[in-house]
Amino acid sequence: MNPVVDFISGIPLFGGMSGLELNAVSAFLEPRRCKAGETIFREGDPGGELLVVKTGRVASSAAGSDGSVRDLGGYGPGQFFGEIAMVEGVPHPATCRADGDCELYVLEGIDFFRLVWEHPMIGVKLLSNMARAMVAALDRSSVFLDDLVRWGETARRRAITDGLSGLFNRRFLDEAVAIRLARGDSASRPCSVFMLDIDRFREVNTAFGESAGDAVISTVGASIVAALREGDIAARFSGVEFGFLLPIGGIFEASAVAERVRQVVAELFLEFRAGRGSKPSRVTVTASIGVAAWPVHGTTAAELFASADRALYRAKADGRNRVSAAE
Repeated sequence: MNPVVDFISGIPLFGGMSGLELNAVSAFLEPRRCKAGETIFREGDPGGELLVVKTGRVASSAAGSDGSVRDLGGYGPGQFFGEIAMVEGVPHPATCRADGDCELYVLEGIDFFRLVWEHPMIGVKLLSNMARAMVAALDRSSVFLDDLVRWGETARRRAITDGLSGLFNRRFLDEAVAIRLARGDSASRPCSVFMLDIDRFREVNTAFGESAGDAVISTVGASIVAALREGDIAARFSGVEFGFLLPIGGIFEASAVAERVRQVVAELFLEFRAGRGSKPSRVTVTASIGVAAWPVHGTTAAELFASADRALYRAKADGRNRVSAAE
Protein backbone atom coordinates (compact mmCIF):
# COMPACT_ATOMS: atom_id res chain seq x y z
CA MET A 1 0.00 0.00 0.00
CA ASN A 2 1.08 3.57 -0.61
CA PRO A 3 2.61 4.59 2.78
CA VAL A 4 1.24 8.12 2.47
CA VAL A 5 -2.27 6.77 1.83
CA ASP A 6 -1.83 4.35 4.72
CA PHE A 7 -1.08 7.28 7.04
CA ILE A 8 -3.68 9.81 5.88
CA SER A 9 -6.49 7.23 5.70
CA GLY A 10 -6.68 7.34 9.49
CA ILE A 11 -6.67 11.14 9.81
CA PRO A 12 -9.95 13.06 10.28
CA LEU A 13 -8.83 15.73 7.76
CA PHE A 14 -9.14 13.12 5.01
CA GLY A 15 -12.15 11.33 6.47
CA GLY A 16 -14.85 10.07 4.13
CA MET A 17 -12.53 9.81 1.13
CA SER A 18 -12.39 6.77 -1.11
CA GLY A 19 -9.17 4.96 -1.93
CA LEU A 20 -8.98 6.72 -5.29
CA GLU A 21 -9.47 10.12 -3.64
CA LEU A 22 -6.80 9.38 -1.02
CA ASN A 23 -4.38 8.39 -3.78
CA ALA A 24 -5.13 11.64 -5.62
CA VAL A 25 -4.44 13.67 -2.47
CA SER A 26 -1.26 11.73 -1.63
CA ALA A 27 0.29 12.74 -4.96
CA PHE A 28 0.27 16.37 -3.80
CA LEU A 29 1.66 15.81 -0.28
CA GLU A 30 5.37 16.55 0.10
CA PRO A 31 7.31 15.19 3.11
CA ARG A 32 9.28 17.63 5.26
CA ARG A 33 11.54 16.99 8.26
CA CYS A 34 12.09 19.62 10.95
CA LYS A 35 14.74 19.67 13.63
CA ALA A 36 13.92 20.45 17.26
CA GLY A 37 13.41 24.19 17.70
CA GLU A 38 13.19 24.86 13.96
CA THR A 39 10.71 27.60 13.02
CA ILE A 40 8.17 26.36 10.51
CA PHE A 41 6.64 29.80 10.04
CA ARG A 42 6.44 33.01 12.03
CA GLU A 43 3.46 35.11 13.02
CA GLY A 44 2.85 37.54 10.15
CA ASP A 45 4.47 35.36 7.47
CA PRO A 46 2.35 34.94 4.33
CA GLY A 47 0.20 31.80 4.39
CA GLY A 48 0.67 29.37 1.55
CA GLU A 49 0.52 25.78 2.75
CA LEU A 50 -1.35 23.31 4.92
CA LEU A 51 0.80 21.08 7.13
CA VAL A 52 -0.07 17.70 8.65
CA VAL A 53 1.98 16.28 11.52
CA LYS A 54 3.19 12.72 10.88
CA THR A 55 5.50 12.28 13.88
CA GLY A 56 6.58 14.54 16.72
CA ARG A 57 4.89 17.70 17.89
CA VAL A 58 4.62 21.31 16.73
CA ALA A 59 4.27 24.13 19.26
CA SER A 60 2.23 27.26 18.53
CA SER A 61 2.53 30.71 20.08
CA ALA A 62 1.49 34.31 19.41
CA ALA A 63 2.50 37.76 20.61
CA GLY A 64 0.15 39.45 23.06
CA SER A 65 -0.84 43.11 22.94
CA ASP A 66 1.65 43.81 25.73
CA GLY A 67 4.51 42.21 23.84
CA SER A 68 4.45 38.95 25.79
CA VAL A 69 4.41 35.58 24.03
CA ARG A 70 1.32 33.43 24.63
CA ASP A 71 1.46 29.64 24.36
CA LEU A 72 -1.40 28.46 22.12
CA GLY A 73 -0.79 24.75 22.57
CA GLY A 74 0.34 22.68 19.64
CA TYR A 75 -0.28 19.89 17.16
CA GLY A 76 0.51 16.20 17.38
CA PRO A 77 0.43 13.28 14.91
CA GLY A 78 -2.59 13.42 12.61
CA GLN A 79 -3.36 17.07 13.36
CA PHE A 80 -3.02 19.87 10.82
CA PHE A 81 -2.34 23.61 10.87
CA GLY A 82 -1.85 26.59 8.53
CA GLU A 83 -5.14 25.98 6.71
CA ILE A 84 -6.93 29.31 7.28
CA ALA A 85 -3.96 31.45 6.27
CA MET A 86 -3.62 29.29 3.14
CA VAL A 87 -7.30 29.38 2.16
CA GLU A 88 -7.71 33.08 2.85
CA GLY A 89 -4.29 34.15 1.61
CA VAL A 90 -3.68 36.09 4.83
CA PRO A 91 -0.65 36.18 7.15
CA HIS A 92 -0.25 33.45 9.77
CA PRO A 93 -1.78 34.53 13.10
CA ALA A 94 0.76 32.54 15.13
CA THR A 95 4.31 31.20 15.13
CA CYS A 96 4.83 27.44 14.83
CA ARG A 97 8.04 25.65 15.82
CA ALA A 98 9.08 22.02 15.95
CA ASP A 99 8.86 20.87 19.57
CA GLY A 100 11.50 18.19 19.05
CA ASP A 101 12.33 16.46 15.77
CA CYS A 102 9.20 15.97 13.69
CA GLU A 103 7.99 14.84 10.30
CA LEU A 104 5.32 16.69 8.35
CA TYR A 105 3.36 16.33 5.14
CA VAL A 106 2.91 19.60 3.28
CA LEU A 107 0.11 20.50 0.87
CA GLU A 108 1.07 23.70 -0.94
CA GLY A 109 -1.66 26.25 -1.50
CA ILE A 110 -1.47 26.04 -5.28
CA ASP A 111 -1.99 22.27 -5.09
CA PHE A 112 -4.86 22.68 -2.61
CA PHE A 113 -6.71 25.03 -4.97
CA ARG A 114 -5.95 22.72 -7.87
CA LEU A 115 -7.47 19.78 -5.95
CA VAL A 116 -10.57 21.84 -5.18
CA TRP A 117 -10.85 22.89 -8.83
CA GLU A 118 -10.11 19.57 -10.54
CA HIS A 119 -11.69 17.26 -7.93
CA PRO A 120 -14.66 19.12 -6.44
CA MET A 121 -15.72 16.23 -4.17
CA ILE A 122 -12.27 16.08 -2.62
CA GLY A 123 -12.43 19.84 -2.08
CA VAL A 124 -15.83 19.61 -0.40
CA LYS A 125 -14.62 16.85 1.92
CA LEU A 126 -11.43 18.71 2.82
CA LEU A 127 -13.30 21.92 3.59
CA SER A 128 -15.97 20.06 5.56
CA ASN A 129 -13.37 18.19 7.59
CA MET A 130 -11.49 21.42 8.29
CA ALA A 131 -14.70 22.99 9.55
CA ARG A 132 -15.45 20.00 11.79
CA ALA A 133 -12.00 20.27 13.31
CA MET A 134 -12.57 23.97 13.99
CA VAL A 135 -15.92 23.25 15.61
CA ALA A 136 -14.39 20.58 17.82
CA ALA A 137 -11.46 22.79 18.81
CA LEU A 138 -13.43 25.97 19.45
CA ASP A 139 -16.75 24.43 20.52
CA ARG A 140 -18.83 26.65 18.31
CA SER A 141 -21.79 26.20 16.00
CA SER A 142 -21.81 24.97 12.41
CA VAL A 143 -21.45 28.55 11.19
CA PHE A 144 -17.76 27.70 10.80
CA LEU A 145 -18.60 25.27 8.01
CA ASP A 146 -20.50 27.93 6.09
CA ASP A 147 -17.71 30.45 6.61
CA LEU A 148 -14.95 28.06 5.60
CA VAL A 149 -16.74 26.87 2.47
CA ARG A 150 -17.39 30.50 1.52
CA TRP A 151 -13.76 31.43 2.16
CA GLY A 152 -12.54 28.48 0.14
CA GLU A 153 -14.82 29.23 -2.79
CA THR A 154 -13.96 32.91 -2.85
CA ALA A 155 -10.24 32.33 -2.51
CA ARG A 156 -10.24 29.59 -5.14
CA ARG A 157 -11.97 31.69 -7.75
CA ARG A 158 -9.91 34.76 -6.99
CA ALA A 159 -6.61 32.91 -6.90
CA ILE A 160 -6.65 30.53 -9.83
CA THR A 161 -9.34 31.09 -12.46
CA ASP A 162 -9.98 33.24 -15.48
CA GLY A 163 -13.69 33.97 -15.64
CA LEU A 164 -14.01 34.23 -19.43
CA SER A 165 -12.07 31.20 -20.64
CA GLY A 166 -12.73 28.96 -17.65
CA LEU A 167 -9.02 28.09 -17.54
CA PHE A 168 -6.45 28.86 -14.85
CA ASN A 169 -5.15 32.42 -14.76
CA ARG A 170 -1.64 33.83 -15.30
CA ARG A 171 -0.90 33.93 -11.58
CA PHE A 172 -1.62 30.21 -11.15
CA LEU A 173 0.50 29.25 -14.15
CA ASP A 174 3.42 31.42 -13.05
CA GLU A 175 3.36 29.82 -9.60
CA ALA A 176 3.05 26.32 -11.07
CA VAL A 177 6.08 26.87 -13.33
CA ALA A 178 8.10 28.36 -10.46
CA ILE A 179 7.31 25.38 -8.22
CA ARG A 180 8.15 22.90 -10.97
CA LEU A 181 11.51 24.54 -11.69
CA ALA A 182 12.30 24.91 -7.98
CA ARG A 183 12.07 21.15 -7.51
CA GLY A 184 15.35 20.84 -9.40
CA ASP A 185 14.52 17.64 -11.28
CA SER A 186 17.40 16.36 -13.34
CA ALA A 187 17.72 17.08 -17.04
CA SER A 188 16.50 13.52 -17.68
CA ARG A 189 13.03 14.73 -16.70
CA PRO A 190 12.52 17.95 -18.65
CA CYS A 191 9.38 20.02 -18.58
CA SER A 192 7.96 22.26 -21.28
CA VAL A 193 5.84 25.31 -21.84
CA PHE A 194 4.04 26.61 -24.86
CA MET A 195 2.14 29.73 -25.78
CA LEU A 196 -0.91 30.00 -28.01
CA ASP A 197 -2.39 33.00 -29.78
CA ILE A 198 -5.75 32.98 -31.59
CA ASP A 199 -5.20 33.98 -35.22
CA ARG A 200 -6.91 37.04 -36.74
CA PHE A 201 -8.97 37.62 -33.63
CA ARG A 202 -9.24 41.34 -34.30
CA GLU A 203 -11.14 40.62 -37.52
CA VAL A 204 -13.84 38.78 -35.54
CA ASN A 205 -14.16 41.65 -33.08
CA THR A 206 -14.35 44.22 -35.88
CA ALA A 207 -16.94 42.30 -37.90
CA PHE A 208 -19.19 41.00 -35.14
CA GLY A 209 -18.44 42.95 -31.95
CA GLU A 210 -16.82 42.28 -28.60
CA SER A 211 -19.45 39.77 -27.50
CA ALA A 212 -18.46 37.59 -30.45
CA GLY A 213 -14.80 37.91 -29.43
CA ASP A 214 -15.69 36.85 -25.89
CA ALA A 215 -17.55 33.84 -27.29
CA VAL A 216 -14.45 32.82 -29.25
CA ILE A 217 -12.24 33.02 -26.14
CA SER A 218 -14.75 31.07 -24.07
CA THR A 219 -15.15 28.36 -26.73
CA VAL A 220 -11.41 28.00 -27.29
CA GLY A 221 -10.84 27.78 -23.53
CA ALA A 222 -13.40 25.01 -23.16
CA SER A 223 -11.97 23.02 -26.09
CA ILE A 224 -8.31 23.21 -25.06
CA VAL A 225 -8.67 21.06 -21.94
CA ALA A 226 -9.71 17.97 -23.92
CA ALA A 227 -6.42 17.94 -25.83
CA LEU A 228 -4.17 18.04 -22.76
CA ARG A 229 -2.76 15.17 -20.75
CA GLU A 230 -3.60 14.62 -17.10
CA GLY A 231 -1.44 16.98 -15.06
CA ASP A 232 -0.88 19.50 -17.87
CA ILE A 233 -1.94 23.06 -17.05
CA ALA A 234 -3.58 25.59 -19.37
CA ALA A 235 -4.08 29.24 -18.48
CA ARG A 236 -5.24 32.42 -20.14
CA PHE A 237 -2.50 35.05 -19.99
CA SER A 238 -4.40 38.04 -21.32
CA GLY A 239 -6.46 38.93 -24.38
CA VAL A 240 -6.20 35.99 -26.79
CA GLU A 241 -2.90 34.67 -25.47
CA PHE A 242 -2.80 31.39 -23.56
CA GLY A 243 0.05 29.69 -21.71
CA PHE A 244 0.63 26.01 -20.93
CA LEU A 245 2.86 23.96 -18.64
CA LEU A 246 3.69 20.31 -19.26
CA PRO A 247 5.30 19.28 -15.95
CA ILE A 248 6.83 16.21 -17.58
CA GLY A 249 7.93 16.10 -21.21
CA GLY A 250 10.54 17.52 -23.52
CA ILE A 251 10.20 19.38 -26.78
CA PHE A 252 8.87 16.42 -28.77
CA GLU A 253 6.13 15.54 -26.28
CA ALA A 254 5.20 19.20 -25.92
CA SER A 255 5.06 19.69 -29.68
CA ALA A 256 2.76 16.66 -30.00
CA VAL A 257 0.41 18.01 -27.31
CA ALA A 258 0.54 21.47 -28.89
CA GLU A 259 -0.38 19.96 -32.25
CA ARG A 260 -3.40 18.26 -30.70
CA VAL A 261 -4.46 21.59 -29.20
CA ARG A 262 -4.01 23.31 -32.57
CA GLN A 263 -6.15 20.68 -34.30
CA VAL A 264 -8.92 20.91 -31.69
CA VAL A 265 -9.06 24.68 -32.12
CA ALA A 266 -9.03 24.39 -35.93
CA GLU A 267 -12.09 22.14 -35.79
CA LEU A 268 -14.15 24.79 -34.00
CA PHE A 269 -16.67 27.02 -35.70
CA LEU A 270 -19.13 29.59 -34.46
CA GLU A 271 -21.97 31.51 -36.08
CA PHE A 272 -22.42 35.26 -35.64
CA ARG A 273 -24.62 37.96 -37.11
CA ALA A 274 -23.09 41.24 -38.26
CA GLY A 275 -26.26 43.06 -37.23
CA ARG A 276 -29.92 42.63 -36.40
CA GLY A 277 -31.72 40.90 -39.23
CA SER A 278 -28.53 39.86 -41.03
CA LYS A 279 -27.86 36.26 -41.96
CA PRO A 280 -25.58 34.26 -39.64
CA SER A 281 -21.98 33.91 -40.79
CA ARG A 282 -19.92 30.85 -40.00
CA VAL A 283 -16.58 31.73 -38.39
CA THR A 284 -13.73 29.25 -38.05
CA VAL A 285 -10.91 29.64 -35.56
CA THR A 286 -7.21 28.81 -35.82
CA ALA A 287 -4.28 29.24 -33.47
CA SER A 288 -0.51 29.65 -33.68
CA ILE A 289 1.63 28.00 -30.99
CA GLY A 290 5.26 28.33 -29.86
CA VAL A 291 6.90 25.59 -27.76
CA ALA A 292 9.98 25.66 -25.49
CA ALA A 293 11.51 23.08 -23.12
CA TRP A 294 13.48 23.26 -19.89
CA PRO A 295 16.46 23.26 -19.61
CA VAL A 296 17.29 23.38 -23.33
CA HIS A 297 15.55 26.68 -24.10
CA GLY A 298 15.82 28.35 -20.70
CA THR A 299 16.47 27.62 -17.05
CA THR A 300 14.03 30.17 -15.61
CA ALA A 301 10.34 30.76 -16.21
CA ALA A 302 11.09 34.10 -17.88
CA GLU A 303 13.60 32.51 -20.28
CA LEU A 304 11.26 29.64 -21.12
CA PHE A 305 8.29 31.86 -21.94
CA ALA A 306 10.52 34.25 -23.90
CA SER A 307 11.71 31.30 -26.03
CA ALA A 308 8.14 30.09 -26.50
CA ASP A 309 7.04 33.62 -27.40
CA ARG A 310 9.71 33.89 -30.10
CA ALA A 311 8.63 30.54 -31.50
CA LEU A 312 5.01 31.73 -31.46
CA TYR A 313 5.84 34.81 -33.53
CA ARG A 314 7.75 32.62 -35.97
CA ALA A 315 4.66 30.41 -36.34
CA LYS A 316 2.61 33.49 -37.17
CA ALA A 317 5.24 34.76 -39.62
CA ASP A 318 5.28 31.36 -41.35
CA GLY A 319 1.57 31.51 -42.12
CA ARG A 320 -0.31 30.98 -38.81
CA ASN A 321 -2.29 27.90 -37.77
CA ARG A 322 0.86 25.93 -36.95
CA VAL A 323 3.17 24.82 -34.14
CA SER A 324 6.73 26.10 -34.01
CA ALA A 325 9.42 24.83 -31.62
CA ALA A 326 12.01 27.11 -30.10
CA GLU A 327 15.40 27.04 -31.76
